[in-house]
Amino acid sequence: QVQPVESGGGLVQAGGSLRLSCAASGRTFNTYGVGWFRQAPGKEREFVAIISQSAGFKDYTDSVKGRFAISRDNTKNTVYLQMNSLKPEDTAIYYCAARPYSSNWRTDAYNYWGQGTQVTVSS
Repeated sequence: QVQPVESGGGLVQAGGSLRLSCAASGRTFNTYGVGWFRQAPGKEREFVAIISQSAGFKDYTDSVKGRFAISRDNTKNTVYLQMNSLKPEDTAIYYCAARPYSSNWRTDAYNYWGQGTQVTVSS
């Protein structure tokens, strides 16, 4: 069992960058797939990026491809989301989620969720 904890959110101007971190407790974090999701006001939670246990597989939603990069350091039990060229439409609460073994694009596939971190991009 793991407990993800997000950090790194904040207020940034359009075109700027932020790096989110997802730190998880548990000795077996390297056996978990991890996803980043986001939820904007009045909208459903949506997939942003996923990464497999060994980082051999990564995927992104189309709207962030070429701007965001997901990575992980299993020695630190941490997954990162580097966000560049941020746009106002990236404004949302960003959540980290983990599930045993494989990563998945679906929110209902994840067992463990963090509390979220707010990202606000001003125009």
